[in-house]
Amino acid sequence: MKLLAVVGTRPEAIKMAPVVCEARRQGCAVEVCATAQHREMLDQVLNFFDIVPDSDLRLMRPDQSLAGLTARALEALARVLQDSSPDWVLVQGDTTTALAASLAAFYAHIPVGHVEAGLRTNDLEHPFPEELNRIVADRVSHAHFLPTERARQNLLREGFGDETLYLTGNTVVDALQTVRALEPLPAGILPELAPDRRIVLVTAHRRESFGEGMRSIGRAIGRIARAHSDVQIAYPVHPNPNVRGVMAEILASAPRVQLLEPLDYLPFVQLMAQAHLILSDSGGVQEEAPSLGVPVLVLRETTERPEAVDAGAVRLVGTDEDRIVAAAERLLTDPAEHARMATAMNPYGDGRAAERIVSILCGRPWEPFRAPAPPRA
Repeated sequence: MKLLAVVGTRPEAIKMAPVVCEARRQGCAVEVCATAQHREMLDQVLNFFDIVPDSDLRLMRPDQSLAGLTARALEALARVLQDSSPDWVLVQGDTTTALAASLAAFYAHIPVGHVEAGLRTNDLEHPFPEELNRIVADRVSHAHFLPTERARQNLLREGFGDETLYLTGNTVVDALQTVRALEPLPAGILPELAPDRRIVLVTAHRRESFGEGMRSIGRAIGRIARAHSDVQIAYPVHPNPNVRGVMAEILASAPRVQLLEPLDYLPFVQLMAQAHLILSDSGGVQEEAPSLGVPVLVLRETTERPEAVDAGAVRLVGTDEDRIVAAAERLLTDPAEHARMATAMNPYGDGRAAERIVSILCGRPWEPFRAPAPPRA
């Protein structure tokens, strides 16, 4: 059995790394292909998990178009598959890398295993283009590794056979548990943060928010900072110029706002754990923060991860400036509301998703993930 795991972005690497490490632990042959869709941020995660790609396609270009990236990725991955001849190609999530790798494997008649399959918003514009990418990856996959029961139901409604659906939980919880088991970071690795202030962590980078949506988020951050002298905003800014330029302009004079370079995975998780509140459009943060007991306001109109919304751990606020400020204000001034969100259960995993995925691929016994029952009222 030979596996080829394909990654291109930081979130992909975070969620695929536990599978690669578990496959190696179980003695499976596994190769890693990096498209380097986001070079620096991808390398941070691979280095942390001690993963050296067997092939590195170096596809990143300044301000690249979706069409150009997809075309280059598809052609390059077709060559990798021809050289590697794997028994399975593993893709994760909804990126251009996942789309291209699943299509290249389909064209080469190689089975595809989709990690974190079945997520849906049922709106092709939100998230764009990720919703379509995930649909295509699911459609050509031979094994769907599902993070939740809702994801399973999504694919059953779309006509997928139950024999390809495996409820494993989300590998992001596996990765998070690896980090949380480490000793605290030495002083000086995290950004310097005032100990007497509450941290509001921000991440915002989604393509569908470019333009006015991103500007609205920036204005909201500035208003929150000015209204609360006991709050410090920590914002690791995505390198995309559509994000970095806007935030540098809008938040240049905002008090107690730190615009940081992207953080390595370990300090980022520890910064999440220290935060009082998180504002984010990241899918991974929606899955990680409930395990850390930190409320999340999701800077998107829809989410393909509604389980945490239903559990009360995250709340959708979109990109409207006033909605963001009002929701943050409530959590910064109402301790009972903050506590209610902070203590909600995490419905996404138990830390054994990678073990289940590798066992399934190798034909070994496994037990499906069972999400904890919500607490009784």
